[in-house]
Formats: sequence, structure tokens, C-alpha cells
Amino acid sequence: MKTSNLLLATQRENPSDAETVSHQLMIKAGLIRQVAAGIYNWLPTGKKVLRKVEEIIRKEMDSSGAQEILMPMVQPTSLWEESGRIQQYGKELLVFQDRHERSFCLGPTHEEVITDLCRNVIKSHRELPITLYQIQTKFRDEIRPRFGVMRSREFIMKDAYSFDLSPEGLDKSYSTMKEAYLNIFHNLGLEYRIVKADSGAIGGSDSEEFHILADSGEDLLAFSDSSDYAINAELLVELQDEQDPNSLEGKPSPDGKGNLLLKKGIEVGHIFKLGRKYSESLKLRVQGDDGDVYPEMGCYGIGASRIIAASIEQNHDEKGIIWPKSLCPYEVVIVEANPKKKESIKNTCEEVYELLASNNVDVLWDDRDKRPGVKFTDMELIGIPIMIIIGDKSTEDNKVEIKVRLEEKTERVSPQDILQKLSEIS
Repeated sequence: MKTSNLLLATQRENPSDAETVSHQLMIKAGLIRQVAAGIYNWLPTGKKVLRKVEEIIRKEMDSSGAQEILMPMVQPTSLWEESGRIQQYGKELLVFQDRHERSFCLGPTHEEVITDLCRNVIKSHRELPITLYQIQTKFRDEIRPRFGVMRSREFIMKDAYSFDLSPEGLDKSYSTMKEAYLNIFHNLGLEYRIVKADSGAIGGSDSEEFHILADSGEDLLAFSDSSDYAINAELLVELQDEQDPNSLEGKPSPDGKGNLLLKKGIEVGHIFKLGRKYSESLKLRVQGDDGDVYPEMGCYGIGASRIIAASIEQNHDEKGIIWPKSLCPYEVVIVEANPKKKESIKNTCEEVYELLASNNVDVLWDDRDKRPGVKFTDMELIGIPIMIIIGDKSTEDNKVEIKVRLEEKTERVSPQDILQKLSEIS
């Protein structure tokens, strides 16, 4: 891709309404633009990152044996009345009527719809266990949307639902999905913690949250310095009848191993054991050997769009975004210095671009008629990890300049040695 053909909507000034670093940088780097409060356009560069998140999620979900489906964002409120959640969810559930005065809502989650689907298509216990998932738009009418896509009204989410014949089967499906989540967050390349959590409005028994660690996180996490024990600090305060979550720092860990540390986290994933909460309320039954059975359900969510904001909160500097390798919109950018000055510069850029593209390197060619300094600033803002600079000197000694995003020094190599050098950097 050439920048002359790309909608590259970078800007220099911080947006006046952006409170967090991720909100500021996503707008400045041209990843998103606001349409209304809590509702955003995803621009080409932002959509590339979002697609990479979705691909990582989809790969692990498919490997776990889950099957991808797509459910409608628009849901009949009659399903929510059946489950008894329509009052519990409150005004975050955006309800409207169609032209026939039938009541619908924009889906904030899909427990009711998936249960309705399965009661219509699954009849026998031989069809279980099964896990179904989707990656889809959700809408929650937040009273105060803020922090960009971190707490928006419309967002992209992966939600999965498992159906089993017994609590033991649910335990196994839950464990399988937890393992898939561990693989997902490992492959995202972000520092995270799993913590015991409250099930909230979703309901059910056991639940755990996946948090990306960041100083700007809204949740305070308590975890042992000597074991895997971790819990939402607010929940631990309730369990131990403490007054102040910050007082937990340094206290013995409840599992008897080490002492507690406190860190801020951004919740990006949540897994639940729902049990029979929805299968009973929506009368989902399957025929078993000894009569009808209400399946045991699990629910597993990941905020795909929120992961991007959380990643930026965790990884940035004064120049802009620092992406983990798995999420960067482009692996390499070719900066064409003085594009109008010499045809030989453009020819070298063309040669390097074709070399990289033919070897499956995701490369951007900055061929804009702008000063090199402007190009450097934009590419560091966007967070492209490797810059190949081709200018006057390149035509003189047949070498290009390679600069790594987090390093001050540059290195000059011949075009034919670029692939070897990139492999050494990665």
C-alpha cells in the first residue's frame, strides 16, 4: 500500500475531549473518528489492527473446537422478557419499535438469542457438548461514554456460549475456553492477569476476568507475588470485610503463598459459568437417556475493539503508539525522501517495496510529497516498528537506512540484505 492511496488521517493536535492516552493517540494516528458520543468510524489503519485482533481470536477459538456463527444485532425484547433480564439491564438496553409497533432492542450481549437458537435446532443430547461463537457489533447505551473505544456505546466483541449435559461437562468446556483465552492473550503480546471476578448482570456462578495491565486502568487488581492467585481488589474487600482496597498492598495472599501486590488493569475478557440460568428461563431442553435435560451453559467474552485501546495504554511513548508485533498495522514502512528530486530514489523504493511484498512482509510505502521529518513523525505516531529510509545517499552508495522504532541508531544495508536484516530484528 502507498500512502498516496491510503486514507491517512493523522493530526498534530490532541482532541479536546480525549481524556486518555489511547483516545488521543487513536485519533491523532488516524485510527478512528467520532460519529456521535461513544460511536466511532474505524479508518483503514485502525481497521487493519482490529482485523489482526479478530484473526488471533478466531484462530484460537477454531482450534478449541468452537464453531463460528453470526447472530443479529437487533433482538426482540420478548426474549429478554422470557429471561427476566429486561428490567435488570435497565437503560443500557436500547429499546425501540419497528413500523408494526413490535418491540426490539440493540443487543448488548446474546445469551437470550443463542439460547433461543439452540432450543430451535438442538433436540438430542447426542448433539452436545457444543460451543458457538461470533465476532460482532454490540451496543450498550452507556450513561457516560468516555475514553474513546475503551468505554464506547457501540463496540466489537467476541462472545461464545457452551452447552453441556452436566456440571462436569461445563467445567471441561470452561477449562477449554480458558486455555484458548490464555493462548489468545499470549499471542497478542500484552502483559495481562487473570482475576477472580463478580458475575454481575450476566449471572451464573464462577467467573474470571482477563485484564491488560496499565496505569490508566479502571480496575484495581490484587495478586500474589509468589503464585497465580489474583482477584479484583473490590471483590476481595467484600470477602474480607476491608474498608479500603489500597490497604491490601503487602498483606498475606489468601492462598497462603506470598504477599499481595496491587496493579491497575483494563478488563478485556470475561468468562462465566452460567449453569441453567438461561436454559431454564427460556425452556431449552434436550432429550436425554432418562428424559429431558436443561443444558449447562457457559459464556465467554472478549472486547476486540477495547483490546486495541488497552494495548496503547500499556505501550506508548511521547512519539506515539508502540504496537506489539502481532498488532502493528504494517510491519515496515518505506520512507521515500525527496520523492520529486530523483527518479533513482523512486526506483529504489519500488525495488525494495516489491522485494518485501513478494516475501509476505506487510509493508507501507510513504510516497507523499512531504518533508522527511513530517513522514518520520507520522510513522512513529502510527507505531510502525521498522522504518526503511531511502534518499539521496541511497542512490550514491546503493544502501538504505533501517531504523527500529524504539532505537535511536540507524543501520545502512544494501537492498539485497534487507530481508536478512529484518529477520535479525524480529
